[in-house]
Amino acid sequence: MKIQSAILSVALAVSPATAFSSTSSHNVVSSTQLYSTIPKPGTVTTSLTPPSKLDSSNTPDLFESRVYKTYGRYPITFTSGHGCVLTDDTGKDYLDFVAGIATCALGHSNEALTSAITNQMKQLHHVSNLYYTPSQAQLANWLCTNSCADKAFFCNSGAESNEAAIKLARRHANDRGITDPVIITAENSFHGRTLATVTATGQPKYHKGFTYGGEMVRGFKYTPYNDVEKLKALVEEINVTPEEDAKEGRKRGVAAIMMEPLQGEGGIRPGTVEFFAAARKLCDDNGALLICDEVQVGMGRSGSLWGHEQLGVEPDVFTSAKALGGGVPIGAMMAKGEAASVFGPGDHASTYGGNPLACAAGLAVAEYLSEHNVLENVRVRGEQLAAGLEDITNRYPSVLGETRGWGLLRGVVIKEDAGCTAAELVGDAMKEGLLLVAAGPSVVRFVPPLIVNEDEINEALARFEKAIEKRVGESS
Repeated sequence: MKIQSAILSVALAVSPATAFSSTSSHNVVSSTQLYSTIPKPGTVTTSLTPPSKLDSSNTPDLFESRVYKTYGRYPITFTSGHGCVLTDDTGKDYLDFVAGIATCALGHSNEALTSAITNQMKQLHHVSNLYYTPSQAQLANWLCTNSCADKAFFCNSGAESNEAAIKLARRHANDRGITDPVIITAENSFHGRTLATVTATGQPKYHKGFTYGGEMVRGFKYTPYNDVEKLKALVEEINVTPEEDAKEGRKRGVAAIMMEPLQGEGGIRPGTVEFFAAARKLCDDNGALLICDEVQVGMGRSGSLWGHEQLGVEPDVFTSAKALGGGVPIGAMMAKGEAASVFGPGDHASTYGGNPLACAAGLAVAEYLSEHNVLENVRVRGEQLAAGLEDITNRYPSVLGETRGWGLLRGVVIKEDAGCTAAELVGDAMKEGLLLVAAGPSVVRFVPPLIVNEDEINEALARFEKAIEKRVGESS
């Protein structure tokens, strides 16, 4: 063996290419190619090509060659925006009723938000959560003062907020002696793209290709949304530990019921008062936590600051992101009572979470919502949008079905025999200068900035109807 190794070493030293000549060339990169592209060990890069020296003349081509294809993108390149209007690289304006998918609450280029971010950047944008920073304390105080929460944990996105809530629920259950904690979520829910939150998402299409032995992250069960009796039955089932597990000293139990007050990606489906009241009681009776995912519906989009206020319940834990920073990445998990003391130092963390820049953005959004009567605007404009969509639905009953939602989170169902999908109708509206977004295959979603005005709602409705008119005309 030593002789063979020595011979191989000599062969490599003399001729790297011929050393592997006996290997099939199929799908094999030659050592010559490898040596030409990989720096020798110890090589230090001393010269960088600045972005300004790289060709950036064709953005779609750069996306095609350099950006991972995790999105199916429409052929538009946006370069600027103001209020509820976005402008592409050709100078065409679009009425934006997507708002970064319910994120740009104050629209684009809002002066208050821009000023807050600029000033904070000049002062201090990031240090570490090892230290105190004023803006994080102030934003936590605002969130708790304007909700049932006692404490806030900050992170960077909705998925991270929900991930924190999932970890909190498991730790809380573990502290109660439950070794096999189960979190109940709803069918057709959407909670994020991390491995745990995508498992919590009750849509099998998002699980495909991410399982281990056919399983996602263990400890999640799904129940039909708004079905009280099936929720009760599932809680009862989970609270019985299988005999073979009990013999090993294990205990199964419900750690949490985690629900969106209104399902967004699941088709703009509001929760019912009865369902959430039942969830609250089941959690109380079983020592579990009620978690509300407010990532999309929260921060005023429903017409109240939090979606669960529409349902008359107080969760133990609720999450926020999207509109919280008005487009600047920030997420938060809020907790009250016993749930607010579950985590201690080292139990959870986020490097960027609650940094001064993101929290300055959050405070600017909070101040604007508070001082400009934005929630009232959401309620009034939401009613206007709902009424307008109902009128259009009545005029095109062969294409459109039910209109549903709260505030400025509205969806209209595309009928099965309409001859088009929601995504196709979104594309039609785009040609009319209106940006919309699908919520599943059969619902078109309207989520404009919360500062949208009466004329902009009317214009959006007119452009949407024009798109439907053309679609119906083409099919007749």
